Amino acid sequence: MKKLIIAIILILILIVSVLGYKVLVSNNEKMELVEISSKAELEAIYDRDMDEISTPFKLLTLPFSIFFESTRSYTYSMGDWIINSSEIQTDGLTVQGSSAESVTSTQSTKDYSTTNIQVENVDEADITKTDGDYIYSLSEDKVIITDVRDETQMKIVAEIQPKGINTIPSDLILYNDKLIVISEEMESTSYYNSYYYSNATIVSVYDISNREQPKEVKNYELEQPYYTSRCINGRLYVISSGSLKEENDEIVTYYYEDGKQVDPGYKGIKRIKDIETSDQTILSMLDLNNIDESVKVNSYLMNVENAYVSENNIYLLEEKYESAYNNPPAISSIFGLKGILGAFEYEEDYGTYTYIYKFNLLEDGSIQYDKKAKENGQTINQFSIDEYEGNLRVALYNRDGSRIVIFDNEMKKIGETEKLAKGERMYSSRFLGNKAYLVTYKTVDPLFVVDLSNPEDPQVLGELKIPGYSTYLHPYDENHLIGIGMQTEEKIYRDSSGKVTSTSAVITGMKMALFDVTDVNNPIQISDTIIGDSRTTSAILTNHKALLFSKEKGLLAIPVNNYTEDFEIESSSDDYESMVNSYTNYNKKYVSEGYFVYNINLTDGFTLKGTITHEKTKSKYSYYNTSRLLRGLYIDDNLYTVSEDYIKVNRLDDLQEISQLKIKED
Repeated sequence: MKKLIIAIILILILIVSVLGYKVLVSNNEKMELVEISSKAELEAIYDRDMDEISTPFKLLTLPFSIFFESTRSYTYSMGDWIINSSEIQTDGLTVQGSSAESVTSTQSTKDYSTTNIQVENVDEADITKTDGDYIYSLSEDKVIITDVRDETQMKIVAEIQPKGINTIPSDLILYNDKLIVISEEMESTSYYNSYYYSNATIVSVYDISNREQPKEVKNYELEQPYYTSRCINGRLYVISSGSLKEENDEIVTYYYEDGKQVDPGYKGIKRIKDIETSDQTILSMLDLNNIDESVKVNSYLMNVENAYVSENNIYLLEEKYESAYNNPPAISSIFGLKGILGAFEYEEDYGTYTYIYKFNLLEDGSIQYDKKAKENGQTINQFSIDEYEGNLRVALYNRDGSRIVIFDNEMKKIGETEKLAKGERMYSSRFLGNKAYLVTYKTVDPLFVVDLSNPEDPQVLGELKIPGYSTYLHPYDENHLIGIGMQTEEKIYRDSSGKVTSTSAVITGMKMALFDVTDVNNPIQISDTIIGDSRTTSAILTNHKALLFSKEKGLLAIPVNNYTEDFEIESSSDDYESMVNSYTNYNKKYVSEGYFVYNINLTDGFTLKGTITHEKTKSKYSYYNTSRLLRGLYIDDNLYTVSEDYIKVNRLDDLQEISQLKIKED
């Protein structure tokens, strides 16, 4: 009798579970974006422990959850696929590349460079901008406007200091006669602690039709740290992200516009189906062509660790480590064709998953949430993502290798490559039309060429293995690729009998290489150059905007960090080689950056023309004690290098200095 009762109970549980699952699916598929229903719900989200598996879920999935609780493993080993940081001394290797240039509307007829960007017509903010007549740059807590129409007599015509205590400008966007200054409100952790963190994002729009008297015409503040921004056809998109904030025992739901508080309340925050988090991401849009209109603000409960923006969509990526402990299998996998016995055949799948949230940019510029996708693995940076002919391509890697996954417009997976280079980390990726290039690394650098012309069946065409690794890939032309990264040397360790026990690699310097990918099945390296030694770094390794490149001018220039004596060289290659080989004293005085200027072409490869240096100074602000990254730009035939301290102008042909302007007093 007892067995019969138990059997009936199990059958009833199974029926109720299946019916409940069908109801959940039918309701949730109709509404992936969920509004917060009450203030109490928002407070509960703020307070709850996200790692706890909900009791309703356990009841719904009985008896599987009982079996699951008794057999799951709480500790996982990720294996040896992660590169040992003591073996590879990587100093910020999340590197980005670019192939387009930002477009700034201006009346200047001069030939001038603009910011390296990822997507054509999608401008990105940077710390230095120019319109050919003026340079706009950051120096500590100020924005400097410099008249460079006469290169022999540069002069500062205006300074902008953002309002508020501890408000520091981070980025600039230039659109027509408007300068957008994106600042961060810095807040100390305590009165006695000198550590500061970003607390809010402040966006200020200035009318600069009169460069000598910039006038603020719009200001708004988002109560989360600044993440990134874009400008598309005069529409400014600013993204801020952080944890939900509480003030006076109330969850912060407001923002400020032109000094006035605007509070949509809890109804202004939305969450996405099946995503449980107390992280908040705010997306805002301001029409710079209609500055009198209100800023449009959208708030979602999600975290952001990567972002890609096309002309039509915004993709925000969140990475989560998942295991059976904190992410039990979907109900559909439990009550599928195998029935309840499927629980005993369930295979745990753990690791880092990437959630991709797609937002549409509507005709009026407003932002509308569309769909999401989830895929095993993680991305490197914004260049791991690309939209092409309506499809989304994403480069991912995990312990099993690297691959490219392709989604259609509905965010349904339609194709993926085989997994490449198991046990190696992906260091860079680049999408160029119907091809992609991936670089993975452990002790050598495989450069993979991938054909994406058939999105449902992408194919790996060829690979090239060379010492070191490229962390930045930039197109030279349709058939040639520039790689910038680090040169390494493999170390082999043997025991007393001569048997190899292990291998590792150490960095020996920076490296730039030029690849010929005309024969996609057999890519080759046609030129390379080594810069410095293991101490050498560059902003280009962490920020694609630090690159100055012009194929037409045969110009490639990057900032390089090293030591004072290392930059005391001339233009000749002999002096440069002696510099590279002279690193013996590790106690040299450190300088901020030297700007290395190269001629580049397919015949001669890289030829160093010379270097331009700016001294390092220490900021008076304790929360900002490192010098700004050096930027370079050209206007006509002159090269301008810009730091917090100086603007220097040199002739492009021979780097002869024309003049310099000191921005900041000692």
